[in-house]
Amino acid sequence: MNSFDWLSHMGIPTIDKSDLVEIKFKGGRKEYYRNVDHLHLTTGDPVVLDVPNGHHIGYVSLQGELVRLQMQKRKIKNDDNILRIYRIATQKDIERWEEAKNREVPTIYRSKQIIDELGLKMKLSDVEFQADNSKATFYYSADDRVDFRELIKLLASEFKIRVEMRQISLRQEAGRLGGIGICGRELCCSTWIHDFKSVSTAAARYQNLSLNPSKLSGQCGRLKCCLNYELDTYMQALEDVPSIDKPLQTESGTAKLQKTDIFRKLMWFSYNNDNNWFSISCERAREIQELNEKGIVPFDLLHDKAKEFDDEAIKSTLELERLDKKFAKKKKKKKRKPRPGGQENQQAESNRREDTRKQDREKPENAARERQNPKGNRPKRRNPNEGQNRNSNKPQAKKQELDNSNKDNPTKPKNRGRRRFPPRNKGDQNKDQ
Repeated sequence: MNSFDWLSHMGIPTIDKSDLVEIKFKGGRKEYYRNVDHLHLTTGDPVVLDVPNGHHIGYVSLQGELVRLQMQKRKIKNDDNILRIYRIATQKDIERWEEAKNREVPTIYRSKQIIDELGLKMKLSDVEFQADNSKATFYYSADDRVDFRELIKLLASEFKIRVEMRQISLRQEAGRLGGIGICGRELCCSTWIHDFKSVSTAAARYQNLSLNPSKLSGQCGRLKCCLNYELDTYMQALEDVPSIDKPLQTESGTAKLQKTDIFRKLMWFSYNNDNNWFSISCERAREIQELNEKGIVPFDLLHDKAKEFDDEAIKSTLELERLDKKFAKKKKKKKRKPRPGGQENQQAESNRREDTRKQDREKPENAARERQNPKGNRPKRRNPNEGQNRNSNKPQAKKQELDNSNKDNPTKPKNRGRRRFPPRNKGDQNKDQ
């Protein structure tokens, strides 16, 4: 509800400067007053105002030339009926006004109890006390006319004040209470809308919206005001869309309209309520309508004659054949054969084996074995036919053991598998002879 004063920095002469000031009250209500005493006011200042039978306090929301334009927009006459501003509110005025505002919430609860006791069909939404604590305005909404004469007497005797009943619409009630809309933003009626226009279901029909009351209605229970925002754009786009009052007649069957895309200028039809939909342009739909009015029935929605359909079918089959030939000529990729292991692979394999041997030697268990067998001779695996020639291999095993023992004791003479005797003493032999 705030208006930006975009003329404040332009330096308008004081002679031509308007003395009208826009004042904002509780619930976004705005009224216009005269600054007769030429007080130096700024936006947001609390001021004491002249009201019938007392005074009230409000906040300055706009001043200058824009106030006159706002009054022309709201069709308010600039005459002597506009009241004046007394002064800028003091701290004592504000404290007295706060005491009056503290009475509002208890008053609402008690007033609702009285309304229920009287059985009146009305909804009390808000109460606003005047700053001098002499008058209270009760805002209510009702579908029908309500006789609240008895209610006014009870309220006046209960709260010892003058009572004013003011009926407001449901949209104005939502604007006073405020809230967050389904779009995630604050309600338009509580931020910037002050003139509420009527909204009908025709706006939803023109925009191809589903007529679901829960989706089309706002927090006030009425149709959303935003349905009117894009209505002019839709109405302009619908000028190029033909109105389909009856199904289109074709040789393939009766085509019924299922859906219309207004901005893309596309229309979807189905033959005899089939699940398959066919989209055509709005120009094509208008052509079929004109042919049907002349008594001509086209072959289908897309073609006027069957020959055109056959030509397109032949073209499509030729394209498919070309694609098949294109993919059939492609040769299958040959699988690469594994390369034979060369000298490099053999060298890498030998290095790997040498590394595993070094790791085994570093272990303490394998170190003792290495001492016994320095060259790392390991026993060969037995062949399955080894049992048959076990006896024939015994001399060879003994020879192997002797060789190993000679390796352990290098000082001993090598016996090559023969038994040696000490050398004969030839001198002794001669002596015996």
